[in-house]
Amino acid sequence: MTVVQRPQPGRTSRPGLPPRPAAAPRGRISTGAAGARRRKEALAAYAFIAPDLLGLLVFVVLPMVLALGVSLYEVDGFGGYTFVGLDNFRLLGSDDQFWQSVKVTATYTVAFVPLCFLAGLGLALLVRDHFPGVGAVRTALFAPHVISLIVVGVVWQFLLVDKQGAVPGLLRPLGGGDVSFLGDPELARWTLVGVSVWFLMGYQMLIFLGGLKDIPSEFTDAAMIDGAGSWQRFRHITWPLLKPTSFFVAVNSTIGAVTGLQAYDLVFALTKGGPAGRTTTVVYYIYQQAFTFNHYGYAAALTTAVVAFLVLATGLMFAATRGGRFHVD
Repeated sequence: MTVVQRPQPGRTSRPGLPPRPAAAPRGRISTGAAGARRRKEALAAYAFIAPDLLGLLVFVVLPMVLALGVSLYEVDGFGGYTFVGLDNFRLLGSDDQFWQSVKVTATYTVAFVPLCFLAGLGLALLVRDHFPGVGAVRTALFAPHVISLIVVGVVWQFLLVDKQGAVPGLLRPLGGGDVSFLGDPELARWTLVGVSVWFLMGYQMLIFLGGLKDIPSEFTDAAMIDGAGSWQRFRHITWPLLKPTSFFVAVNSTIGAVTGLQAYDLVFALTKGGPAGRTTTVVYYIYQQAFTFNHYGYAAALTTAVVAFLVLATGLMFAATRGGRFHVD
């Protein structure tokens, strides 16, 4: 009886040849290969964020450092620098007009942030599901955000001008033709808030739509099977899972209300800070000090103070909400 020997693993069945090395088990990667792959992934990640990081350093960090340096000098606008130390910051504490602009900015922020938040979230919920023409509706709601704020301000000024504008003309049959939207101090402030909400609600709608699309449909389907109504699904499923997106929108809106384009461009085009300084925001006041009165050192000190406040406020918001997660590990 002839016995046939099977070749053992790692050996060859042909005589006279050296045995083959045992193959590594499938599904396992050596430590060196895994480390090399991680290094490649990290390098690719740094390459992707490098342009944004460079832009952040050049257009945000560097101007902040330069503003801090200029705030220690009295600058005449013609190349003359006189070191004054902290005098510009001491002047800030006794400047009544600055604190009036802080009050205007705070009022504007308190009104604008929640109104724009609710408008953006409401629109996102309305256009979340597909229906005929949903793309056109979303485009129409987002369209104002792609227009220059200066153009937006000029158009709304044309529409709201006293007695001659389109809006007073429409209100005239109702007895509101003499309403001065831009001339009345209190009404001008609310007009600024309303135009800002109209301009930015489409942008926030788009952000909320992204957050809503990330919520697994299985959750809402299971809730519907269990008999949960629309409000119950929103309260117990949609809202908790939307909190990170809501946090981003709230922080972004707050920063935009204090230092965003609508805090300067829209004020410049609509009211020039009037009437009676009721729409003079902090950013517009800084612009006046720098480019109207040539107080560049003082304007830099104001800028430094505003940036420090925003960094502190944003840090507190991140610490209080764990970056929008709102849960305890």
